[in-house]
Amino acid sequence: MLKRLNPEGAPRPLSNYSLGVLVPAGMTTFHVSGQVGTDAAGNLPDDAEGQCRNAFANVLAVMAGAGMGPGDIVSLTTFLTGPEHLPAYRSAREAAFGDVAPGSTMVYVAGLVDPKMVIEVQAIAAK
Repeated sequence: MLKRLNPEGAPRPLSNYSLGVLVPAGMTTFHVSGQVGTDAAGNLPDDAEGQCRNAFANVLAVMAGAGMGPGDIVSLTTFLTGPEHLPAYRSAREAAFGDVAPGSTMVYVAGLVDPKMVIEVQAIAAK
């Protein structure tokens, strides 16, 4: 079982994530390539909320292919194209993962592969 850590002496997380996640020996790790805000048919919503929901749904769909779910996420790396998308990101992340608190890094970037895209999320999971 993954051990999520927010040890004394370290700063408290700014939102629902863990400062570190310990993966015990014997677990299989799985790396999910960056997932963007398109749906399974390749349609890209015009709004950040829809793109964020799709990106997290895509992460979970790839993980399901490996027999994994939200509780198996070790860490997320998220790329957003601007701080104005942060509320949509947080809402979509909470809807997708609930109280699961993986390690997390979020970076604002100037752009993604398609200028209409506002989010890309990659994940590492273990089971």
